[in-house]
Amino acid sequence: MELSNATFWGFERENGRVGVRNHVIILPVDDLSNAAAEAVANNIKGTLALPHPYGRLQFGADLDLHFRTLIGTGSNPNVAAVVVIGIEDGWTKKIVDGIAETGKPVTGFGIEGHGDHDTIRKASQVAREYLQWASEKRREERPIKDLWVSTKCGESDTTSGCGANPTVGNAFDKLYPHGTTLVFGETSEITGGEMLVAERCRTPEVRERFMFMFNRYQDMINRWKTNDLSESQPTKGNIAGGLTTIEEKALGNIQKIGRKCLVDGVIDKGEVPAHPGLWFMDSSSAAAEMVTLCAASGYTVHFFPTGQGNVIGNPILPVIKLCANPKTVRTMSEHIDVDVSGLLRKEMNPDQAGDALLDCMFRTANGRLTAAEALGHREFVLTRLFESA
Repeated sequence: MELSNATFWGFERENGRVGVRNHVIILPVDDLSNAAAEAVANNIKGTLALPHPYGRLQFGADLDLHFRTLIGTGSNPNVAAVVVIGIEDGWTKKIVDGIAETGKPVTGFGIEGHGDHDTIRKASQVAREYLQWASEKRREERPIKDLWVSTKCGESDTTSGCGANPTVGNAFDKLYPHGTTLVFGETSEITGGEMLVAERCRTPEVRERFMFMFNRYQDMINRWKTNDLSESQPTKGNIAGGLTTIEEKALGNIQKIGRKCLVDGVIDKGEVPAHPGLWFMDSSSAAAEMVTLCAASGYTVHFFPTGQGNVIGNPILPVIKLCANPKTVRTMSEHIDVDVSGLLRKEMNPDQAGDALLDCMFRTANGRLTAAEALGHREFVLTRLFESA
């Protein structure tokens, strides 16, 4: 597929970023505010509440990550406007101020001293105004460099490393020369293949940062006296699909970064890349957690290769699922956006598979709903580092 003059139709935001969706979200700061946020979304049809179980008595790096994830979610270009609801005014204001730096409309409400009824009434009024304002936004034609694409695989099996993951790698190789911003991660799932990633780092500084992130994960495992990752990496589903070791899984996982891309930078969980290129993000390998972090980092389209089948979605980041396992394509067809099982049947070559994924990417960016969106999968799962204070 020739991408030199490729364009897509997106929504330009106040800070110059471009989104492919136009959501108005109701964002709770903490678990105590979920009910109010969901009540507002129920009142104002077309808005999305993003309930989650955290946000009280966190501290240190865990609290920093909590704020970074929520601010990043509200700042994502797929979001047009945000209503923030928190139990306390202080933390609510911090998230509002962080999102406001993008220039997009955002208003916060604290429940303490007002109660649910008053908060829901006032927040619903603002949400309605935002939704009607956003409904008049129109898509504009934009160059492909304005598209940020993330990837993560899930429920991998032997077909993942042979078919679906290399298809993402083929697409990344085609996107990379055109100034797009790409990301991969899943720190635990590159165990045994980390040196292959290190060799692809553009500079010694990037390599050093990558190895720091990888070794930090290994140190965490050792600190908790875990000698291996039995029943976690690979998972029982991976083993049922034919993967016997984490090294096998890692070699398949790394196929997603293609053959030509270099790793241009390394970011921590939920951080925003500073420039175009391929980035590694230190992240959980849990599907919903990493996709949530990709959304918080500003990515607007996500490639999700699966072998055994996964139903993952996200409230604001469209998740494009592709699969090369003929059985999964047959039994879970409603979840699969791109069928690349022809690779295993020798009915499709890698270039054709990559082009099929890119074609689906453009259609999704232009407004087509993914299977996960159509089925209502809106998994929003925050990464937690510590116990509560």
